[in-house]
Amino acid sequence: MPSSTGSIYERELKYVLSGDKKTITQMIKTCDEDESISYKIMLEEPFLVVRAAGSLGVDLVAMRWDYSFPIEVKSSAEEIMHFSRNPRLTQQAAKMKNACHRSNLLPIYAFRLKSVRGDPWRIFTIPTGEEIKGKNENLRQMIPCMEVTGNGNYIMRWNEGMKLCDLISFMSRGHIFSAPADTGEIYEE
Repeated sequence: MPSSTGSIYERELKYVLSGDKKTITQMIKTCDEDESISYKIMLEEPFLVVRAAGSLGVDLVAMRWDYSFPIEVKSSAEEIMHFSRNPRLTQQAAKMKNACHRSNLLPIYAFRLKSVRGDPWRIFTIPTGEEIKGKNENLRQMIPCMEVTGNGNYIMRWNEGMKLCDLISFMSRGHIFSAPADTGEIYEE
């Protein structure tokens, strides 16, 4: 995959998570109603997303008051991505996994399938088998892990990942909760 193609999708994800109205409007053109509603949440509850420099296998870092995580962006015209095809991918994943473990962060892989209608993004994490401190542990339990072969290589199957719109919806739940029954007021967390 040419780096220019990869950076197109890297920017797309950055702008979606940053709440860029133009990008979100473009993204939801082929999404169903529920997917569109979830993406529009980013207009009100955006992340600060920065492009990461370095060789840890991290393209973006998304930060918000409640969640923060590093993201590695991958794109393909095929629904299955085998890391064994490129040893550098496995090395990147190992570096990211180790760095995230030391910092109690959740390593996120965002897999963008090209030329698909609806939500084209699927979210995965690297299997760690260990709990993470804070709210990221809730995400770790929800987000599917990449498959690991007997040789220790990772595989991402797009149709087995979590939709990005579902991740957005989950992270935005609970920010509004009902007050005690006697008042009926709504408070923001």
